[in-house]
Amino acid sequence: MISINPKDVTPAKLQGYLQGAVAPRPIAFASTIDENGNPNLSPFSFFNVFSANPPILIFSPARRVRDNTIKHTLINAHSTKEVVINVVNYDMVQQMSLSSTEYPDGVNEFEKAGLTMLQSDIVKPFRVAESPVQFECKINEIIALGNEGGAGNLVICEVVKIHIEESVLDANGGIDQHKIDLVARCGGNWYSRANSGLFEVEKPLSTMGIGVDAIPEFIKKSTVFSGNDLGILGNVESIPKEEEITIFVNENFGVKAVLSSDDEIKKHELAKQYIDKNEVLSAWKVLLANK
Repeated sequence: MISINPKDVTPAKLQGYLQGAVAPRPIAFASTIDENGNPNLSPFSFFNVFSANPPILIFSPARRVRDNTIKHTLINAHSTKEVVINVVNYDMVQQMSLSSTEYPDGVNEFEKAGLTMLQSDIVKPFRVAESPVQFECKINEIIALGNEGGAGNLVICEVVKIHIEESVLDANGGIDQHKIDLVARCGGNWYSRANSGLFEVEKPLSTMGIGVDAIPEFIKKSTVFSGNDLGILGNVESIPKEEEITIFVNENFGVKAVLSSDDEIKKHELAKQYIDKNEVLSAWKVLLANK
């Protein structure tokens, strides 16, 4: 067994140990607004429930290790003292991951992730309509745990209203853990799914993915693709150029055969197969061929 003094390793290395060992962690998908009413959406896995009476949730937006800057969520929490904490299930995990891209100030992560803004009843931040449980919260206190990169900030939230999707309830009105199908964060690219086990989600591109809002409508409206599929398609730096698409089609007889059938559903199903194999650019080439 190795023994480590936290002061002897870099903050990034220490963070890796902590996140790999203290897992799986629930995810607070935190929706806030800035002082001008602009929405922001970001996930945090330093999160849990700490009291039932009063109902208290705490999440921690840490200072960035690489440059000691703080996130828009923390800035908004200080400014408005309100947040909606949405839980994350498997059906939305790719879109949640895409929303963690560090888009510039003013960019709406709801739109980039292809998620639906839902008006809250008491607080001003929007709810995530796709989330099976949404907690409207007032922020009671924010406790800074340090001033260096990696330092957390405890955002102590009091729940003032809860919204629960009826489809995740059991016969007695409680939350059915199989139906809600929650996901949790582990170390690296790893997540845990309550209904099965470990799976990986590639981290968003540091160069910023195009986002679901940049995906053509004919793809977004397809019955073949799930929200997770759209999240994966949105996590590319750019879509393939016409020349790349032509070369790909000419080199793949099976693709050419599907395209020649002029069957849009078959075309989308083929693209879905590429998505499932994590060959996202190939999926894009299929979808954009002959367009």
